[in-house]
Amino acid sequence: MDESEVVDDGPVVRPYALAKGRTPPPAASFDLLTHIVATGAPPLHTADLGPEHHRLLALVPEPRPLVEVAADIDLPVGLIRLLLADLVTHGLVAARPPAPDARTPKAALLQEVIKGLQAL
Repeated sequence: MDESEVVDDGPVVRPYALAKGRTPPPAASFDLLTHIVATGAPPLHTADLGPEHHRLLALVPEPRPLVEVAADIDLPVGLIRLLLADLVTHGLVAARPPAPDARTPKAALLQEVIKGLQAL
């Protein structure tokens, strides 16, 4: 490896430290398809919020599924759920469950996908 290559060693601070030893809420609280959106309310107690909270807020000016946010922020989903719970408590984000139709694909759609794959 030559000196011009940059090696990413991952996050400097471990998720346990970012969570301050707390455990995330149950996965049911924030499903991977739950839509997260900033409420636009000004943060009142910014001492309670770390830079990761602010990064999350910056990612959700428009509703986005938690799975997309997790991919963009590059933190474990459990930690993101914990940070989101903090933001919900402060009234800075709203979490909406996914539409019921978004949870399971229709059988007809799955049949079309299978037919398409078989045609390859």
